[in-house]
Amino acid sequence: AVVSTQSDGKQMENIEQFLTKCKTFGLKDGDLFQTADLYECQNMSQVILTLFSLSSVADKKGFSGASIGTKMAVANPREFTEEQLRQGEGMIGLQMGSAKGASQAGMNMGKTRAIMD
Repeated sequence: AVVSTQSDGKQMENIEQFLTKCKTFGLKDGDLFQTADLYECQNMSQVILTLFSLSSVADKKGFSGASIGTKMAVANPREFTEEQLRQGEGMIGLQMGSAKGASQAGMNMGKTRAIMD
């Protein structure tokens, strides 16, 4: 039961209840802010991160309303036949060395680092 009075203890109790429900809902400890972060406005960025995480978990659990933050990954298992796997063995993609001798030799990007003893 959310307490509607504005006394300090009751406000902190409401925040603690919110955090408890977030854990029950599926948020990890690392996603949650501390009660003092919100109550004393000390670490509001962590409070915002908690809200983003809550939105992501709700979205993954099927909430169809508005959401903020990133979408959580969903498993996408694939099954290939033996024939399909054998077809892939003969292919050499551009990421596997078909750049025809190109290298990064002689490339300078930005300022060089001076390491001093």
